[in-house]
Amino acid sequence: MNPEPPEEPEAQGRPIGRRVFLGTLGLGALGVAAAPVLQRGLEGFLGSISGNDPTGLTGLLPNGGGFRYYSVAASVPHKGPADYRLTVDGLVDHPHTYTLADLRALPQSRLVKDVQCVTGWRVPGTPFEGVRLSHLLDAAGVRGSGKAVRFTCFDGTYSESLTLDQARRADVLVALRMQDKDIGHDHGGPVRLYVAPMYFYKSAKWLSGITVTDHVRPGYWEELGYDVDAWVGRSNGRTDEPTS
Repeated sequence: MNPEPPEEPEAQGRPIGRRVFLGTLGLGALGVAAAPVLQRGLEGFLGSISGNDPTGLTGLLPNGGGFRYYSVAASVPHKGPADYRLTVDGLVDHPHTYTLADLRALPQSRLVKDVQCVTGWRVPGTPFEGVRLSHLLDAAGVRGSGKAVRFTCFDGTYSESLTLDQARRADVLVALRMQDKDIGHDHGGPVRLYVAPMYFYKSAKWLSGITVTDHVRPGYWEELGYDVDAWVGRSNGRTDEPTS
């Protein structure tokens, strides 16, 4: 699943792909009606099969936490402390590769914001913790020609981007924890991007690469027609309440 569900724009000028997502929203009632114990069981079941679902349809089903599982890749490898790596490179003076232990040893920031999907669902008051992206960029020494940041993921498929100014915001994290626990594989762990003021498709899961570039390169969903600047309530034709 990449951005929890990378969910996107709708009718009247919005991508056709969004209509497929919207057609499944009625399934959301399942998560509301189910008892908590059933919700937990459903979440575990979807998590166990989503990584091997080449159709992506499991990503359209709700789980007990309010999120929906989604991946644009047929399968995603599991990574942990022994083999996870995050590379910062591109137009920087000091390229660096971080292990999970390295990231955990850096100063951590905590944000509690609503998570908003462009298809309409929202998970209120969701805590995220991690390293400010600006900290990693400063450590790398961004060159004067650097204007944007491209993010790649170890699912081998997903990508995202931000302008350099957006990437330096205090509410953009390289996140290690979500909902007061380490981010699990099904939510994009062990490390994911979290862009609090933008729709959740910008918060790339399974983050493995941060590359400073001289211009914005549209990400996976933007190549399919979604807005590059995905501010909640100000993009993709939606009027949702801001999350930040």
